[in-house]
Parts: sequence; C-alpha cells; structure tokens
Amino acid sequence: MLMRKKKNPASGNAHSDFLWLRDPEFTPPESGNEAHIQHDMPRIGELRTLLKLFLNNLVKLAGAASAVLRLLAPDGRTLQIISSSGFSTELSAESEALEELNCEITHNAAMRGDIQILDISQCNSRANCPHADCRFQSLIVVPLKPLRSPGTPLGILSIFFDLPHGKAIENRNLIESVTEMMSAAIEHTHVNREARRIELINERQAIANDIHDSLAQTLTYARMRVSMLIEANRNNNKLMIKKYASDLDEALEISQKNARELVTNFRSEINRGGLSAALNDLANEFRKRNNIVLEYHNRLADLELPLEHEIQTYHIVHEALNNIARHSGATHARLFVDAHSGYYVFTIEDNGSGACTFAPVEGHYGVLIMRERANQIGGTIKVESATGQGTQVQLYFPEPSPNWRAKNE
Repeated sequence: MLMRKKKNPASGNAHSDFLWLRDPEFTPPESGNEAHIQHDMPRIGELRTLLKLFLNNLVKLAGAASAVLRLLAPDGRTLQIISSSGFSTELSAESEALEELNCEITHNAAMRGDIQILDISQCNSRANCPHADCRFQSLIVVPLKPLRSPGTPLGILSIFFDLPHGKAIENRNLIESVTEMMSAAIEHTHVNREARRIELINERQAIANDIHDSLAQTLTYARMRVSMLIEANRNNNKLMIKKYASDLDEALEISQKNARELVTNFRSEINRGGLSAALNDLANEFRKRNNIVLEYHNRLADLELPLEHEIQTYHIVHEALNNIARHSGATHARLFVDAHSGYYVFTIEDNGSGACTFAPVEGHYGVLIMRERANQIGGTIKVESATGQGTQVQLYFPEPSPNWRAKNE
C-alpha cells in the first residue's frame, strides 16, 4: 500500500491529512495454467462489441473523423468512456483529455437532452494540443435517450469532423437515427441482463428451499439421536453411546455442509441491476455507517459477468469492507474495479493498523471464506498487510470463457 501523510493539512478535518500515493498495482500470475487467457480482452461484454460496430459504421457513413461514446456510471453522475472509433493509437489513449478541451463544454447541455452542434475550428485549446491529429473543425454531441422510461440520458455520443461546421450539420438526421438505435441496444441489453439475473436468482432460491428442507430433516434426526444418547448414557450402555455419538457427529457434519452451501451459494442480496450497481450500494452503505473516508473507482463502464461471479465477488468485497470497518482502525479506504492482462481485478485497501485486520475474531475466519468463494469462480485472493502500513486485499480472476454460462448456468 502506497500512502503518505500531508505535511500541511488543508483543513481541520481529521481525515484531510491523508493521501494515497498511487493507484493499486496488479501483477498477473506467471503460471503456465493461464496461457489460454486473452490478454487483449475487452473490458466489458457483448454490449461493447455491438456499440463499437455502431460507432465504426457511423463514422464511415457520416464522413466523420472520429467518435467517442460515454455511458452514465451507476452513481448517476460520472460519464465513462465505453468505446471510441477513428482515433490514432495515441489519441485513443488520450480521448479522455480530448473530451475536456475548453471549447467542448457541452456535456451538461447534452445530459439535459439537447443535441449540440459546435464549430471548434477556433478552439482556444488547439494551440496546446501536442498531437498532429488535432485537426477537428466541428463537433456534434448527442444524448442517448432511454426509450422505455424517458428521463436522464444513458450517456452521450461525441462525433468529431474534419469538415466545416455547416457540412457537419448535414449529417444530423443520420446521427440521431443511429444514436436512437444505440440507445435501444443499450436498453435492450440491460433489460435482458436483469431478466436473466432475476430468473437465475429465483432458481437459486428454489434450490435453497430444497437444501433447507434437507437440513431440517437432518437436524430432526440429530435431535432424536441426542435423546437416545442421553438414555444410553443413563443406562451406561457404552456400545450404544458410541453408536449414537457417531450418528450425531455424522448428522452434524451433514447439517454443517448443507448450511454452508445455503449461506455461501444461494442466498444473495445483490442488486438486480448487476455487480456495478451492487458495489455502488456497498460503497454508499459503508460511508453511511462508518467514519471512514471510502473512495470507490469503477473503471469498467459496463461490467457484465456470469451471476456466480457477481455473487461471489460481491460477498468478497462486502467481507473485506466489513473487516476494515470492524478491525482496521483506518481513517481512509478505497475500492478499485479494473481489468488488466486478461483478468478482472478488485482491490480493497485501507490505511489502518495492518497485520491484525484479518485475524480470526470470535470464530470468524474472513480470509478463509473469501478464498473459498474466489476458488468457486477460478479466482485468487492476495492479502498484503504490515503493522502500521494498512492492509490490501486483491481479488482477481480470468475473464470467463465464452461458454462459461452454458456450462455453469
């Protein structure tokens, strides 16, 4: 964990004298077993592929130079780049900065539902642009409007032209039509995901009910054996004492296994909007309940995973945050969601006392449970902690294979 104290606090707030030195780092495992992973994996699922196709075709049909698509994050405030088209490799990496040129203060207007058509040939920031590709003359910014429930736009689409302002306007109808199709695709994808997630959760609940019935029967059997064990002990019948004790031990073992499966795998309070929304809920709840400054950074604009991965990841993050709240003594914590080298990476860290953050407390073995959960989705838990240096918990797992759902759901 790389952190430091400010020498000159900006205010009297007890939490204002702390800064993280840099973002969490991730080192992919070197095991030969991971050779199948595609290290250039897309950070998100099929939606990104579809939207990329829309963007590429729009750029060609409209005679545009490039385009950037941003979607609204689960927090309802942040716009995150999901796809771009037409940029050089260098400009693509810096599209975030490109969107923030002084003459392009259009996002607020676009998020109100207004299309923006601008002449940027005389942009004041152009003189400061270090790239040869800074040649754009006009810009069209279009909101992606939800069709089913009109309200806050889903995101915004920015299309850059080498053409003069007047020529770019000629493409307005085409751009609005394609944007409407993109909005429909986004909404359709979100609705389908939610419907599939609800269906799977209901299936799990049905399985949970079956396990509960089995558990109740086993506990009834165990209770009967306790009565018989008491009677055998009263009669000093050593043979029957041994038998009933063995039966009771077996019943308890079965009950423990069933109960663990019930709690670990099937009961979930995850937000039906998916993992991104669920993690956003966790972060907000953590801030409400604790006097600890929590930073939450989700760098994946559209995080779609199989339900099993979502549930296990949610509970691992939940457990890590609970341990910070209960045992770390931290003033600051942060949660990072990202993807690197073919892996999804979730990092939770604090600036607390370290070392003892994940020690067993009252029979609660947090790391053991988290590692068992990670193992169920082919993931790994890495814990780094040192006295006085805080604790970092990192969950990472490879991108699920294309046929993962067919095999596991």
